[in-house]
Amino acid sequence: MTNKGKILVVDDDRLVLATLTHGLSQAGYEVIDADNGDDAILLARQHRPGLALLDIRMEGKSGFDVAEYLRASLHTPFMFLSAFSDDATIEKVKELGAVAYLVKPLDIRQIVPAVEAAFAHQQSHRVEPVAPANDPGRPAGGDDEALKDVVAIAVGIAMHRFSLDRRQALERLRRQATHEGLSLDEQARRFVAALETLSAPGA
Repeated sequence: MTNKGKILVVDDDRLVLATLTHGLSQAGYEVIDADNGDDAILLARQHRPGLALLDIRMEGKSGFDVAEYLRASLHTPFMFLSAFSDDATIEKVKELGAVAYLVKPLDIRQIVPAVEAAFAHQQSHRVEPVAPANDPGRPAGGDDEALKDVVAIAVGIAMHRFSLDRRQALERLRRQATHEGLSLDEQARRFVAALETLSAPGA
């Protein structure tokens, strides 16, 4: 399986850590894991992951401490996984600029699309925008277009659900948009909304 990216996973619960590591590895990611903040920082410096998944409350350095280091020293994007969703925690998450905040208990099927979206979002900010897919003047290199957030999320979900790489997932969305006579943005919104409906309790 193609390596989709390198992820640092940090959680002091070894069962959670093993579950996340296995699930993300199965999804095609290279995973580095740590069960404490100090090791997490050392591993991040050594391996330079493209994304970090951080538990918040741990002995010693917290997930917030690790996040502050990743942001200031390595410019590594991160998301939090936590059983806590109180106002103070949410405010700190916003302050640090996490790309996502997921509340435990979590299913790996929830985490993988979020990870896909985070990597797609990173890619979208590394390239120049081009004309829309249905524009006859769209350059041949349009596969590297800068994706808007909703499109990036839809691409990440499609990558996971249909076992596609980023380019294939984007082209799938484009074809569906053309078929339905919609813009890429609108097709992405519908795609994400449909998945949310299917994932809702009792659906």
